[in-house]
Amino acid sequence: MRDDTSDTRETAGRGGGRRNRGHKRRGLTTRLTVLVTTLAVGAAGTVIATQYASAGNKHRDTVREQPRGKAWHGTIRCPDVGDQLEDVPEGVRARVDRELSRLDAQLAVAYRQLAHQRGNPRRVMTKLERKRSSTIGRIVRTLGSVTESPDHLRGLAGCEFQRGRPGGNPEPPPVEGGEGEGEEIGGVGEGIGGVGEGDDNGEPIENGPVPEDFVDITTVAPNVNEPIPGENASTGTLLLECGRNEEGRHNSDNVIVAPGVSNGAHHMHDYVGNVSTDAFSTNESLEAADTTCTNGDRSTHYWPVIRIQDGTDEQDFDQPGGGLDGNIGTILTPETVTIQFRGNPLGEVTAMPRFLRIITGDARSFTNGTANANSSWSCTGFEDRQLTDRYPICPEGSSVVRTFEFQSCWDGENADSANHRSHVDFVREDGSCADGFVAIPQLVHRITYDIPPGAVYAVDSFPEQLHKPITDHSDFINVMTDEQMNTLVECVNSGQRCGPQ
Repeated sequence: MRDDTSDTRETAGRGGGRRNRGHKRRGLTTRLTVLVTTLAVGAAGTVIATQYASAGNKHRDTVREQPRGKAWHGTIRCPDVGDQLEDVPEGVRARVDRELSRLDAQLAVAYRQLAHQRGNPRRVMTKLERKRSSTIGRIVRTLGSVTESPDHLRGLAGCEFQRGRPGGNPEPPPVEGGEGEGEEIGGVGEGIGGVGEGDDNGEPIENGPVPEDFVDITTVAPNVNEPIPGENASTGTLLLECGRNEEGRHNSDNVIVAPGVSNGAHHMHDYVGNVSTDAFSTNESLEAADTTCTNGDRSTHYWPVIRIQDGTDEQDFDQPGGGLDGNIGTILTPETVTIQFRGNPLGEVTAMPRFLRIITGDARSFTNGTANANSSWSCTGFEDRQLTDRYPICPEGSSVVRTFEFQSCWDGENADSANHRSHVDFVREDGSCADGFVAIPQLVHRITYDIPPGAVYAVDSFPEQLHKPITDHSDFINVMTDEQMNTLVECVNSGQRCGPQ
């Protein structure tokens, strides 16, 4: 089900979508190396230049002149341990989440070793497997202390290096370095709290996006079929006005997936609603915080930022989650943000539990596969055609649109689950929920951006995800009061249109 833009009120901002905050151009000793490829687009009349940039080269004046090998290009694919966890007891969940975040940090270190010529893939992958094995072992022992030991997880330590440039272009043979291959990067740690800066003696490595990641939206055939509501459908909607993050609240935490872990996401998020959300938020702190929503709803909504890859340094260019994790360029403030709740096509919805957590989409879809992907890209005026694995190039006067349609079936019991997914589900094709699940209001995030003509843009991502559009995702924690939730359910079930119109 897609959002009918004629039925929503956009929270429009003043002064356009770009935000210029604390940008700095680097000097000669901090040059940005860029490989530019052009993609001509006929119908849209646009030429797009894709940049492959090396981030964090702010110590270029300290480069040692010893011979070094070229960077290795490719993708590291590791089994997702978190997806294999079906039941983590509440008493050890925080410890397990911290170890899962440690696995992410280890992967980021491996990428930086390859990018900075610190080892050939075989040595890097061996070291990565050894570290992952140790971390997974701690997860197994932690779980085994309170429940049946998940020994099958030990077989997930190994990863695969798939050589090749982003987009599938063949990789030219690199020149291997001499002594010192496989060493740790100076200053790079894998500990929780983020990956350190390390030295910057390597050549730049492509980290996406590539021209193949973009498509002219006018060349895409319409592909959206709106379902026909049943006789007993709950057809009401409720809109919230929560701003568009004009204040620039960003961090690289993810309190749902990695509570208590700084830089648990390895990419920056936009936040609207609850103003206090970070890795260390608790139900109690969220409940006590202020909100940007005009109706007083303290729920939190967050998603990865979009950046223009224009060679400009944001304030996070030398920080974890920013440049140190391969996320560079100008962060765009959304042009509009629409937060809407909708009903169920077959019947009434029931109230969400307070502090329900929902993640829609998969930040690792590029390497995990598309089973949990839920990305949706389009352009205003063309929302009858939705893209999952391509960024749209919009014609003049049209804005880029991201749409997140959240899961709207709940298991009736849990506010979260070990893999942060199994307690909620999408409706089936006929609009019904699976056995054991009940329908809840469906949350929809619709976010638009004013992208300058010809600009290269991309979502922030984990380093190994190469800023692919299919990795897009969004997060929600319900902090509504009982009164606010009851108003929502009544509005949706009675067919009303509530909130600012």
